[in-house]
Amino acid sequence: MDKKIQQAYLYDFYGEILNEHQRKIYEDVVYNDLSLSEIAEEEGISRQGVSDMIKRLDKKLSGYEEKLHLVEKFLSIKEEVETMHEELELLAADEAMSESQKNTIKRVEQLSAKILEQL
Repeated sequence: MDKKIQQAYLYDFYGEILNEHQRKIYEDVVYNDLSLSEIAEEEGISRQGVSDMIKRLDKKLSGYEEKLHLVEKFLSIKEEVETMHEELELLAADEAMSESQKNTIKRVEQLSAKILEQL
């Protein structure tokens, strides 16, 4: 997985654990795509200080993931629901099914779509 995407997932799940200053800097790197120099200038600290903080925060957030596996579970569930949704679409196209079966598949398909939107 791309490093920025991994950082975004880690932040989404564990970012509230960070203090406000740490969150701001991490958001600037991950979401606002600011350079270390831009953040250093904005925060009044050295570029190296920003770099060190990002490394520490990556390690901290990764440590939470190693213990809790929330991102891993989320991605697994999302993948399984996507697969279920695709299978339901294939089933819905089957002409040999009764109207009742098609309606049931349609309802489950709508539920899987709703779950995917929420993920």
